[in-house]
Amino acid sequence: MALVLSLLPLLLSRAQGDPGVFLDGRPGDRVNLSCVGVSHPTRWAWAPSFPTCKGLSKGRRPILWASSSGTPTVPPVQPFAGRLRALDPGIRRLELLLSAGDSGTFICKGHHGNESRMVLHVLGDRAYCRAPGPSRESVYPPLLIPLLGAGLLLGLGVLGVVWWQRRACSMQTWIIWPSEDPAGCLQWPLVIPPPSMRL
Repeated sequence: MALVLSLLPLLLSRAQGDPGVFLDGRPGDRVNLSCVGVSHPTRWAWAPSFPTCKGLSKGRRPILWASSSGTPTVPPVQPFAGRLRALDPGIRRLELLLSAGDSGTFICKGHHGNESRMVLHVLGDRAYCRAPGPSRESVYPPLLIPLLGAGLLLGLGVLGVVWWQRRACSMQTWIIWPSEDPAGCLQWPLVIPPPSMRL
């Protein structure tokens, strides 16, 4: 019984992957990622610790698949483009050129669903990344600028219409006895202005 209990952590680590592998590095360093306890790895995934650094959502995302041709398959869009390469055809070992925001858990999955995990921390990532969730500075300017622009255009349009109507009405000859015409100007019976008002 004691022997079974002593071997239990080893068996669990082989079934679920080894959660105790940690790596530290700085941007520009090269680190090796290795499968531990996975005999035939089929794919690698990455769960970022600070997804906002890369403009990503939380959760795993695939970064590499094994291929029967011996050349690993890389997804068309991935955050490690040009910085990640397999060191062997079986994708048991990878090399990554570190960049800010790369902190996270790298998961190597095998044929039978077993996993190997390596936790990477890039020094400086906490200071580099902003807290999740939009701030007021990032939300309000995109909303206010279109609203202010629309308000300005509307105000200029109203002023233009008022100016045009006043100009059309001011060109009428001196008249008295008001009556409304279809254009909205006051119409007055035609009279000759007194001498004091002539130009």
